[in-house]
This record gives sequence, structure tokens and C-alpha cells, in this order.
Amino acid sequence: MTVSQDSSAWVKAMPAVFVLIWSTGFIVARFGMPYAPPFSFLLWRYFFSILCFLAWIWLAKVAWPRNRTQWLHLAVTGVFMHAGYLGGVWAAVKAGMGSGLSSLIVGIQPVLTAIWLSTMARSQGQPSVTRRQWLGLLLGFAGLVMVVSRKFTQGTPLDHVTPGNLAWAVAALLAITTGTLYQKRFVQPCDVRTANTVQLLAAAAVTLPLAWLEPETTHWNGQLAGAMAWSVLGLTLGGSSLLYILIQRGAAATVASLMYLVPPTTAMIAWLLFDESITALTLLGTAITALGVSLVVRPAAPKP
Repeated sequence: MTVSQDSSAWVKAMPAVFVLIWSTGFIVARFGMPYAPPFSFLLWRYFFSILCFLAWIWLAKVAWPRNRTQWLHLAVTGVFMHAGYLGGVWAAVKAGMGSGLSSLIVGIQPVLTAIWLSTMARSQGQPSVTRRQWLGLLLGFAGLVMVVSRKFTQGTPLDHVTPGNLAWAVAALLAITTGTLYQKRFVQPCDVRTANTVQLLAAAAVTLPLAWLEPETTHWNGQLAGAMAWSVLGLTLGGSSLLYILIQRGAAATVASLMYLVPPTTAMIAWLLFDESITALTLLGTAITALGVSLVVRPAAPKP
């Protein structure tokens, strides 16, 4: 196999690798939650990740973005896609939401992305949301309600829904959706290492006061250290870098559609590790949600 074939194979494998890595983020949250408050953990994660990226940048002699505008756009993206998204997910899990459900809620991102892109297309005189897409939105919402409703009445202390943790999860959903669209629209292609570093610096600045206000202290042990190591090396250096590359390479809606695969992958891992229940209603609700979102993003049939 030639170098070009190796490169082509890696490019084709990137979406699958991203889904696997991204799904573990919800699992890591469960591992780290007993020993650290969410924003303090994330602040440490940003700090260690920045150090790793700076060392990588120095060794590779990578150029930084050349103008202040790109620094600003990268910083805004970092606030949404790191501080907003991760903060919302970790706060939701800390407040008792299960890993599978939190990933399912955030997995609605493709629907919101499709709505926004369709709205923008309509403003430019192009076709907007179709009846099929509206049907998909209703089905997706119905499926989510089926999953969430069971956890309101039958959830365990580590896998239940409250207005508080649901609000955090929805905030994470809005943040990752906004960040994806913003990056695709405003961020010009640049080295993924310097781009991630700028984003993490902005995320750390926003997270610092939130971590400072947390009454709970961090208790370092082997489990927390392991969760931190994977968060830095696997999720930030690996997953976030892959997400940045995928957004730069493809359309926002196409990249967002990868999020459909995250909830079932997370649910299976959570079932294996934490014994989080997967009932018939959960499977049915997930299937209906998947059907709904597929109707939203499926391209319209070409006119004869």
C-alpha cells in the first residue's frame, strides 16, 4: 500500500474513529464525576490539553493564525464547542443524567443544524423546510419524549431526569450546534493544533470563574487520573481535532449527521460498564428518533 493509499484509508476511517472516541466522552464523565465537580475537572482538562498542544506546536514549528479576526472566531468557537458543550454535558451527568440519555439529547444536533441551514437557504430564495422534514422533527421529538418520560418515573440516582440536568443537556445541545455552524461559516482553514489551542484558551477563561464558585473539591485518585488522561489525550487531542478537521473538510449538516451514531454507541458502552438499562421503550424511542432525523437530513429526490 502506498503512502497516498494509506492517507486515503485514514481519511475514510476518520468518521468512524471520531464516533468511537466521541462516544467515550459521556462514559468518561461518569468515571470522573464521583471525584470532581464538572467545571473544575474541565478546567484541569483544558490546562493539560493546552500544555500538550503547546509542546506539539513547538516541536512541529507550526504557524499560528495570522490575524486577530481569526483568533476571535476561533475563541468564539471554543467557548461554544468546549466550554458550552462540555460544560453542559458534564453538569448534566453530575446532576444524575445517565450517559446514554445525555448523548441522545445532544444527538438531536443534526435536526437543529438542518433547520438552520434550511432557514438560511430560504432567506436566499432556495427551498426551506419541507413537509417531510417537519414530519421528521415531530418523530424525533416524540422518540426523545418516549425515552425521557421513563426516566422521570423509573430512573435511578445515577440515571434519571430532572428539570435541572435536562436544562444542562439542552444547553450543551445548543452550544455544539451553534459552534459547529459558526466554525464552518467563519473559521478559515488553519493548523488544527494551533486552532484547538486558541479554542481551549477561550474555554478555560470562561470556565475558570465557574470552577472557582464550585463548593466541591477535587479528590485525585487512580480513577480520576485515568479519566483525565483519556479526556486530554483521547478526547481533546484526538476527538476534538478530528471534529475540527471533519468540519473543515465537509458540509456542516454532513458532519452533524455523525452525531446520530453517538447515542447508540454510548448506550452500549454504558450498558456494558455501568449496567444502564436498555428497555424496549428505550430502543423504540431511539429508533423513532433515528427515523425522524433521517427524514430531516435525507436529500430531496431530484425532480424529473
